[in-house]
Amino acid sequence: MPHFLLTWLLTALALMITAYFIPGISVTSFANAIVAVVVMGLVNAIVRPILVMLTLPLTILTLGLFLLVINAISLLLVAYLTPGFDVAGLGPALLGSIVLSLVSGILNKLFP
Repeated sequence: MPHFLLTWLLTALALMITAYFIPGISVTSFANAIVAVVVMGLVNAIVRPILVMLTLPLTILTLGLFLLVINAISLLLVAYLTPGFDVAGLGPALLGSIVLSLVSGILNKLFP
Protein backbone atom coordinates (compact mmCIF):
# COMPACT_ATOMS: atom_id res chain seq x y z
CA MET A 1 0.00 0.00 0.00
CA PRO A 2 1.47 3.39 -0.94
CA HIS A 3 2.51 5.58 1.97
CA PHE A 4 0.20 8.49 1.08
CA LEU A 5 -2.82 6.16 0.97
CA LEU A 6 -2.03 4.85 4.46
CA THR A 7 -1.62 8.45 5.64
CA TRP A 8 -5.05 9.35 4.23
CA LEU A 9 -6.68 6.34 5.88
CA LEU A 10 -5.07 7.13 9.23
CA THR A 11 -6.10 10.76 8.98
CA ALA A 12 -9.66 9.72 8.13
CA LEU A 13 -9.64 7.49 11.22
CA ALA A 14 -8.30 10.42 13.26
CA LEU A 15 -11.13 12.57 11.90
CA MET A 16 -13.70 9.97 12.96
CA ILE A 17 -12.15 9.79 16.45
CA THR A 18 -12.14 13.59 16.68
CA ALA A 19 -15.80 13.74 15.64
CA TYR A 20 -16.61 11.19 18.34
CA PHE A 21 -14.99 13.22 21.12
CA ILE A 22 -15.73 16.82 20.09
CA PRO A 23 -19.35 17.97 20.29
CA GLY A 24 -20.16 20.10 17.27
CA ILE A 25 -18.17 18.01 14.80
CA SER A 26 -19.88 15.19 12.96
CA VAL A 27 -18.94 12.80 10.18
CA THR A 28 -21.71 10.61 8.82
CA SER A 29 -19.52 7.78 7.48
CA PHE A 30 -15.94 6.67 6.98
CA ALA A 31 -16.32 7.30 3.25
CA ASN A 32 -17.23 10.92 4.00
CA ALA A 33 -14.21 11.11 6.30
CA ILE A 34 -11.98 9.97 3.44
CA VAL A 35 -13.48 12.62 1.15
CA ALA A 36 -12.97 15.22 3.89
CA VAL A 37 -9.32 14.19 4.22
CA VAL A 38 -8.77 14.60 0.48
CA VAL A 39 -10.41 18.03 0.60
CA MET A 40 -8.33 18.81 3.69
CA GLY A 41 -5.18 17.97 1.77
CA LEU A 42 -6.18 20.34 -1.02
CA VAL A 43 -7.12 23.12 1.42
CA ASN A 44 -3.84 22.66 3.30
CA ALA A 45 -1.88 22.76 0.04
CA ILE A 46 -3.64 25.73 -1.60
CA VAL A 47 -5.62 27.90 0.83
CA ARG A 48 -3.70 27.53 4.11
CA PRO A 49 -0.36 28.91 2.80
CA ILE A 50 -2.18 31.98 1.49
CA LEU A 51 -3.86 32.51 4.87
CA VAL A 52 -0.54 32.07 6.65
CA MET A 53 1.15 34.67 4.43
CA LEU A 54 -1.70 37.17 4.78
CA THR A 55 -1.76 36.87 8.56
CA LEU A 56 1.99 36.62 9.13
CA PRO A 57 2.26 39.85 11.17
CA LEU A 58 -0.56 38.70 13.46
CA THR A 59 1.01 35.26 13.75
CA ILE A 60 4.35 36.81 14.73
CA LEU A 61 2.63 39.15 17.19
CA THR A 62 0.89 36.21 18.90
CA LEU A 63 4.05 34.10 18.83
CA GLY A 64 2.46 31.58 16.49
CA LEU A 65 -0.78 31.06 18.39
CA PHE A 66 -2.81 32.56 15.55
CA LEU A 67 -1.90 29.46 13.53
CA LEU A 68 -4.45 27.62 15.69
CA VAL A 69 -7.13 29.98 14.36
CA ILE A 70 -5.92 29.42 10.79
CA ASN A 71 -6.18 25.65 11.34
CA ALA A 72 -9.73 26.11 12.67
CA ILE A 73 -10.68 28.24 9.65
CA SER A 74 -9.23 25.58 7.37
CA LEU A 75 -11.29 22.91 9.13
CA LEU A 76 -14.43 25.05 8.74
CA LEU A 77 -13.70 25.43 5.03
CA VAL A 78 -13.28 21.67 4.65
CA ALA A 79 -16.61 21.13 6.42
CA TYR A 80 -18.26 23.65 4.11
CA LEU A 81 -16.91 21.89 1.02
CA THR A 82 -17.53 18.30 2.15
CA PRO A 83 -21.00 16.77 2.37
CA GLY A 84 -21.42 14.54 5.41
CA PHE A 85 -18.83 16.43 7.45
CA ASP A 86 -20.09 19.25 9.65
CA VAL A 87 -18.47 21.64 12.10
CA ALA A 88 -20.85 23.76 14.20
CA GLY A 89 -18.67 26.85 14.55
CA LEU A 90 -15.29 28.32 15.33
CA GLY A 91 -15.14 26.90 18.88
CA PRO A 92 -15.59 23.26 17.87
CA ALA A 93 -13.30 23.86 14.88
CA LEU A 94 -10.57 25.24 17.13
CA LEU A 95 -10.81 22.39 19.61
CA GLY A 96 -11.28 19.88 16.79
CA SER A 97 -8.16 21.02 14.95
CA ILE A 98 -6.10 20.57 18.12
CA VAL A 99 -7.54 17.11 18.84
CA LEU A 100 -7.20 16.10 15.18
CA SER A 101 -3.52 17.04 15.21
CA LEU A 102 -2.91 15.10 18.42
CA VAL A 103 -4.80 11.99 17.28
CA SER A 104 -3.14 12.07 13.85
CA GLY A 105 0.26 12.33 15.48
CA ILE A 106 -0.44 9.38 17.77
CA LEU A 107 -1.74 7.22 14.91
CA ASN A 108 1.23 8.11 12.71
CA LYS A 109 3.58 7.09 15.54
CA LEU A 110 1.74 3.78 15.94
CA PHE A 111 1.76 3.03 12.19
CA PRO A 112 5.01 4.49 10.79
